[in-house]
Order: sequence, then structure tokens, then C-alpha cells
Amino acid sequence: MDLQINVALDYRFAEPCDVLLQIEAAAIPEQVVSDTALTVAEAAHFARVPAQDHIGERIWLRVAGRVEVEYRARVRVQRMLADIADLPQVPPHMLPGEAVPYLMPSRYCPSNRFVDLIADEFAGREGGAKVAAMRDWVAGHLTYEAGASHVETTAVDTFLDRKGICRDYAHLMIALARAADIPARIASVYAPGVTPPDFHAVAEVFLGGAWHLVDATGMAGAHDMAKIGIGRDAGDVAFLTAFGAMEMVSQSVSVAKV
Repeated sequence: MDLQINVALDYRFAEPCDVLLQIEAAAIPEQVVSDTALTVAEAAHFARVPAQDHIGERIWLRVAGRVEVEYRARVRVQRMLADIADLPQVPPHMLPGEAVPYLMPSRYCPSNRFVDLIADEFAGREGGAKVAAMRDWVAGHLTYEAGASHVETTAVDTFLDRKGICRDYAHLMIALARAADIPARIASVYAPGVTPPDFHAVAEVFLGGAWHLVDATGMAGAHDMAKIGIGRDAGDVAFLTAFGAMEMVSQSVSVAKV
């Protein structure tokens, strides 16, 4: 699957501001990135740094005034696919070091709050079958609603409100998996068919010795997602983090199958 990605960001900063940008598709074995170009207008400082777990890169910017960013790339997705329901769970004591941090609660995914729900709702299921049941439960109990959440919304809030956007679906999915002792993390991705077109957030779970993408919104499949970065929750994968005041002028994200 080949994807053509085009992104345009236009922001205004009243005062000089440090900005952390993460919008480029990651150059990793499961996808090949080509025909890539990134332009950042009016940046006084530009420096690349590794992103979380060295999946992708972040860019430090020092900016002021109006700043326009344009990014384009073609990505060939070539990851190995599997039926989640057939995958075995890896016992905690057998997990590799890279997976261990994703067993723990985090700011937006307080998984310790969901242990009783896991015992009540998903008893009798194990491993990937349990993850598939969680995915279906989240899809069946939440309503996708733009504006239903905000920057402080956690998985507990989403569980109670029963509505949200992609990051809320991902946070609840991650919290449920961790509560079942299955490592789970968030992945920021580009995917065609996302409505409205935007940066997309999905869960990624560790089963059968590998990471597997899971989108409880049902808008994207693992075969057509281009991964940008990963983290404990949305705080680690924001496409733009400003350490100061900013104003969005315009923003567009286009992802098309080629």
C-alpha cells in the first residue's frame, strides 16, 4: 500500500517560542518513506532529535510571528499483518525491556482504574482474543463526536462520557489493555479515509512478541497506516507542542492511496 501525504500548518506566535514538531512519517522497517520534503518558514532555530523509543524524529524550532510548515512524502506500508484474535499474550516476566514501560498507568491512561472492569467484562478471554473483545467493546460503547473532549480528557472521562475523538478511543483501548497486563501504547499515524482528514491516533498492543496496531474507531486498518511516532499516551505524540502562546491560522492534512 502506497500513501501520498501532504500537510500544511500555519500558526502565529505573538512572542518568541520554542516548538517541538513531530509530523514526518517514521523511517522504520515496516514502511518505506520516499519523495519527502519539509519546509519551515521563518524559524530561527531548527534541530532534529530522536523521538520516543527512536521511532521517528522530533524537530526543535525557535519561532516568532507567523510560521508556515509544509510536509509531503510518499510512504509504502509493508508491515506484517496478523489477526489480533489469534495472537498469544506474552507473560509479564517474559516481556522485553522495550515493552515494560507500556504496562504502567500514564497521565491519560490510568489503567489501574479499569482492573475491575476487565475482570467483570472480559473474563474467560485471553491474549489477542481479549484485545479483540476490548476493541469491539470500545467501538460499540463510544460515539465519535468532534469537540466532545479536550486536552485534559483521560480514558476515565471517556469511559464515563461514552464519546470522544480518535485519541480518546485510543486512550481507552490502551488503558483496558494495560489493565489486563498487556503492554499498550499510542501511535500517531497518517491514514486515508479518516473523517475529518487529520492526524490520527490509534492503539498499539504487544502480542506474540511484536507490536500490532488497533484502531477502535474502525476508520483505518493496519495495512494502510503510516506511523509517525509512538508514546505512552497523546502527550508523547503531539504533532506540535508549543512552550508558549500560539494561534492556529489554518491547518490541513491530506492522505491518499496511490
